[in-house]
Amino acid sequence: MTRPKRNDTKQTALRDSGTVNPHPEKVTDELFMEKAFFDPCDLVQVKYEMLRRVRIDGKPIHHAARVFGLSRPTYYKAQADYERGGLGGLLPARRGPRRAHKLSEPVMAFVESELAAEESLRAPELAARIKERFGVKVHPRSIDRALARRQKKTE
Repeated sequence: MTRPKRNDTKQTALRDSGTVNPHPEKVTDELFMEKAFFDPCDLVQVKYEMLRRVRIDGKPIHHAARVFGLSRPTYYKAQADYERGGLGGLLPARRGPRRAHKLSEPVMAFVESELAAEESLRAPELAARIKERFGVKVHPRSIDRALARRQKKTE
């Protein structure tokens, strides 16, 4: 059994979306070995077919995880993600904070009031005052970036 030829355009799209399977060579399921539609490089497709193999075909989880080149914990995470969000749940989530959670509006209002009272204040001193007042440790560079964003909005 030889794998079907890969589509370079699809490879680029998978890489750009963060859904490329880092170990397509570990996928040994017969469908992925024989049919061009089944792409072992497409991690979302691999996870979905693994879930389907267990749920519909009744294969044991350890077997499905092995032939799809994934671990049992990955199976359980994919199962939970699929149950929570359907096929879209199998897409990778954006990592990291979704917003400037430390430099909230009250914190930034405090920063601006401190700067209004004392224009010569620099980010390290502001970070120390934020820590003292709010109990939040903020990197001085984050303060500089937040102030630059706010100034950009007013221009």
